[in-house]
Formats: sequence, C-alpha cells, structure tokens
Amino acid sequence: MSVAERLEGKSVCVVAGSGGVGKTTSSAALALGLAAAGQRVAVITIDPAKRLANALGMQELGNEPRLVAPAVFAAAGLEVKGELWAMMLDAKATFDGLIERLAPDAATRDEILGNRIYSELSGAVAGSQEFTAIARLYDLHREGDFDVLVLDTPPSRNALDFLDAPDRLTAFFQGRALKLFLTPTGFAAKVVGRGTGVVFAIMKRVTGVDLISDLSVFFRSLGGVVDGFEERAAGVKALLADPATTFLIVTSPQKEPVEEAIFFRGKLREAGMPFGGLVINRVDPGVGEPEPLDPQAIVEELSGLLGEPLAKKVSRTVADAQVLAERDAAAIARLRAELDEREPILVPLMDADVHDVAGLVAVQRHLFAPAADRERLLAEANGA
Repeated sequence: MSVAERLEGKSVCVVAGSGGVGKTTSSAALALGLAAAGQRVAVITIDPAKRLANALGMQELGNEPRLVAPAVFAAAGLEVKGELWAMMLDAKATFDGLIERLAPDAATRDEILGNRIYSELSGAVAGSQEFTAIARLYDLHREGDFDVLVLDTPPSRNALDFLDAPDRLTAFFQGRALKLFLTPTGFAAKVVGRGTGVVFAIMKRVTGVDLISDLSVFFRSLGGVVDGFEERAAGVKALLADPATTFLIVTSPQKEPVEEAIFFRGKLREAGMPFGGLVINRVDPGVGEPEPLDPQAIVEELSGLLGEPLAKKVSRTVADAQVLAERDAAAIARLRAELDEREPILVPLMDADVHDVAGLVAVQRHLFAPAADRERLLAEANGA
C-alpha cells in the first residue's frame, strides 16, 4: 500500500519519529507528493534544525504558511498540480496569537501580552511548546484553507507531549495553584494577602520590581481566558483522535530508532490514536537482494582481472555490505512484527544527505510509488 492510499481521505498527518532518521525530509516529501497529485497542502515544522526551508529551496520560513513556487520542483523533473505551502512554527508568536483570540476584550488582551510575568513564562503557561504547535494546527484545520496539513514533530519521546499537551494544559487551569491566585480564600487568602505581601514589598524596595502587582495582574487577566483555553484543549484533543487525522511513524533500521518507533507505536495504541503506517528510511539497498554473494567466489572470479590482493579487498567490501543488509532486514522484520505493519514503506539510503529539492523529489518518488515500483526503485538504488 502506497502513502497516497494510506493518506486517502485524511486532512491531518502527524509525522513522528526519533531524531536523525530523516523525519523532516519525509514530512516535506509527503506534503510534496500530495501537492503533486493536485491537493493544496501545508507542511508545518517545529524542528529546531530548520532544515525544511533548505530542502524546499527557500531561504527561510516564518510563522505563516508560504507558497513554494512550482518551478522549484519542475527543475527537478516533478510537476506539481496542486499547491505546496510551508511554515516554521514560532511557539511564542503562536501562543500570543492564541491569547489574542481567546481574550474577552482588548483590555484583557493587552494586560496579558504586556505583563512582565507573561513575557517570561508564556512558554510554560502554554502547557508546552507542543501544545502551541497543535493549537496552530487546530486553527489551520478550522480555517479550512488546505486539503491536508502535514505536521513534522520533534523526536518521538518529545512528540509524546503532543498526546499529553491538551490534558496537561487543562490540568494547569484546573489546578489548585492557579485557583489560589485567582480566588484565594481562607488561610490561602491570608498567605497571599500578608505573608507574600511582606516578602514582595521587600523585593520591590531592593529591586524596584513590583512582582506581586505583576503576578496579580497576570493571574487576574488569565482568569478571563481560562474557559477559552479549556475549550481549545478539548478541541485539540478531539482533532488528534479524529478519523481524518493519522500518525505516520518514520524510523531507520538502526537499533535506537527501531526501539523509539516501537515505543511510540505503543503509546499511540494506548491513547487510541489513529496509526497510518510506517516509513523505514535509509534502508541499505542490498535488503532487496534475493541471495547473498559468496565472498570466496568473488575472489576466484576477480583474481585474474584485478590480482588476488585487490580481489580480496572487493570481497571484504561485499561481505561488509551484506552484513549491513542483513542487519537492516532483521530490523525491518522486527518492526513488521512489533508494529503489526506488514507493508512498511522502505526508502533507501541515498548517496548523499537530502538537503535540496532534487533529493526531496527522489524521496517523494519512493514514498508514493506503488509497491511493485518501490521494489524496482530499491533495486536501482543498489545499482541493479
């Protein structure tokens, strides 16, 4: 089954995986393939490496989607019938925008955004950087300007925060600490009103900063957006579990990425999140070879042509390559079994790191090729 079949009818694709497996490249290639087929697609990344812009032939990306010129891909031999848009999420700007949407009035909005405490702690108050990313995804989805949204996530154990962020944000707003600041009563009111007042008064004289006033304004203003945040968190959680959303896991055949992929698949299963399939990137092309070559036969066949010393070096190189191919084959077999994924999509190890449009187009072709053609492409990558 190709990626196109797996993503048919989906409006949101969350791409997860460990670091260093080509996840950002895969996200861009997925979005590119969908756009090539005629859809209007936006790829969104919060990858701090910021490689997405380079892979798309752009100087930089911002917090709003930018259209990638079709001519960029035409030069690499790919016709894009739809539209490909790309953006790099700015978590702080995204959360500021969320405050602007949810504030009941302009005065509350300005109080929060201009508050010293908010400026220092807005990332923490958001619940996590991941929540702001999903909140932005949620807004783009509601606006309905794109057929498909592809979200590139941080390395997988951090990507689990996407699953937990809505609940953690709700827990923050329902927490006792926040309620104590918003509506202190009884002994808590005495503590807030007297004990901390003395401490903060001393701090004000020493530093000139009226911290208690800043805290009071911040939490009082925040109280006006609590209901909106809780509703947004519920909406985000519903979007992640929606049948029109799917999670694709990207990995490589190495030990640690394989473990990460198995771990993340288990978390998706526990959370009841939709799993769309597995992409195994950077696979040794020799995995597709039907029979291993006999090193001794290579020596005997090449000795007359190259001389025995050089023939033995060739034989050792072939033997090493076959060991790598066997390792990859074993990893693929384990992933198939552990993830219950009988048809993972294999993308071969490229001659060079994918950092430009030509490389991106090559990855896209492997992802979207039918099964029979993927086998042929894998064989071609092995020089067959």
